[in-house]
Amino acid sequence: MVIYGVALLSFCMLVGVFVGDLLGEVMGVQANVGGVGIAMLLLLVLTNLGSREAALSPITEKGIGFWSAMYIPIVVAMAARQNVFSALSGGWMAIVAGVAAVTASFAMIPLLARLGRGGQDDS
Repeated sequence: MVIYGVALLSFCMLVGVFVGDLLGEVMGVQANVGGVGIAMLLLLVLTNLGSREAALSPITEKGIGFWSAMYIPIVVAMAARQNVFSALSGGWMAIVAGVAAVTASFAMIPLLARLGRGGQDDS
């Protein structure tokens, strides 16, 4: 049922916001640090984990898949709410952190591709 997808999305969002707030407190920042990203990763893990270990009915899988697909536009809308101008006016640290994150992500692509193939080469 679609309601399971909504419940899973809500759970992931609540956990993500909670962990993001905790990270903000630990870092001494009065903000949620990465809560939406944590929620997205948790949703991906739980969505893929659930289909392997639990035999879900096809309609339940469709509901979870639908809300997993809907989460990306939700994240984009939430990110649009953030005050990017304030972050950038705070100094070069925001730009350096963004470039470092993108560079690290690109550097991980070959490793993740190898892991996805199970260490097998194309030859």
